[in-house]
Amino acid sequence: MWWLAYDPRMTIRVVQWGSGNVGRQAIATVAARPDMELVGLLVKNPDKAGADIGTIAGIDPIGIASTDDVDEIVALDADVVLHMPLPSLVHGDNPDADMADFCRLLASGKHVITTVGYMYPKIYGDEIMGRLTDACTQGNSAFHGTGANPGWFGDILPLLMTGLSLRIDQIAVTEISNFQFYPSPEIMFDMMNFGRTPAEFKAHAERHRTWLDGLFTEAVQMVADGIGAPVDNVTSEMVTWVTPDDLETAAGTVAAGTVAGQRWTWAALVGDHRMVTQETVWRMHADAAPDWPHGDWSITISGDPDMHVSLPHGWNRNVLGSTGAHAINAIPYLVEAGPGVKTFLDLPVIAGMGAYRGPDTA
Repeated sequence: MWWLAYDPRMTIRVVQWGSGNVGRQAIATVAARPDMELVGLLVKNPDKAGADIGTIAGIDPIGIASTDDVDEIVALDADVVLHMPLPSLVHGDNPDADMADFCRLLASGKHVITTVGYMYPKIYGDEIMGRLTDACTQGNSAFHGTGANPGWFGDILPLLMTGLSLRIDQIAVTEISNFQFYPSPEIMFDMMNFGRTPAEFKAHAERHRTWLDGLFTEAVQMVADGIGAPVDNVTSEMVTWVTPDDLETAAGTVAAGTVAGQRWTWAALVGDHRMVTQETVWRMHADAAPDWPHGDWSITISGDPDMHVSLPHGWNRNVLGSTGAHAINAIPYLVEAGPGVKTFLDLPVIAGMGAYRGPDTA
């Protein structure tokens, strides 16, 4: 099988796109891998341009300068771009920027792995799929979207569990997260719109909701397609919880009278039946939304047999790092996959090939 042809002695030339919380951890991880070589970094902040990639990531210098010039990145001799900025569908003046960058990089002959979405881009229609496919054909390259959830927990793990099913009636995924100790005000307040009054939330959250609806529609649709369920529609529901008191978090104060909880549900319907659902319960503090569900991240498959898997709070001590890791660990698979858009339904289960470096490096 093609994925067993992986040779840890080969060197894959990698470009990092973005140096935020996920990007910096990705840089450090790639730099430590003997099968990969960092050859470039795109930064958004011009003040970082010219700085050593390692210095930006908080590791030893590697002797290569970062750049804020996309033309320089496109011109590099590289195999793969790890694309990890904040999503353009939410941030910036051009929602199409990420898609335009994907296509330019793919056409230049570079494989692209992104964490901004597009894990199952067929849901966005023929125009998006056509652009990606044409760029892959032009550059003989491959495209893949990934993450932690969506990108592992709510899609790959349920699909893996269905391999034990004799009959499947329903798949329900629940993520319950407390962001009290998540130290990114940019993501929590600017992107996810916590800490806004209900009126501000309504005014500012439209782009974020559009992005989230796409992201989780991809997930439930891919799971449904993976088990052959004929989806008629995907629905989205959202409610917020407003805190009556100031709440102190690692990202800053969530002021009284502002949104401190969000509860979302996406459902892939077969007729009126919710075949695949993903529910997220997001709190900015342990005291937020006390009447909403508490507990673990869980997957429940109703059918024969009934199955339930739950992961307790703290099951992953570095979800940001794992988001980057799932992209990095996909690299050996993608470079061997052939040109085109490659989703989780097209690739084998991604393992950490090359991540083990021996007891002396633990």
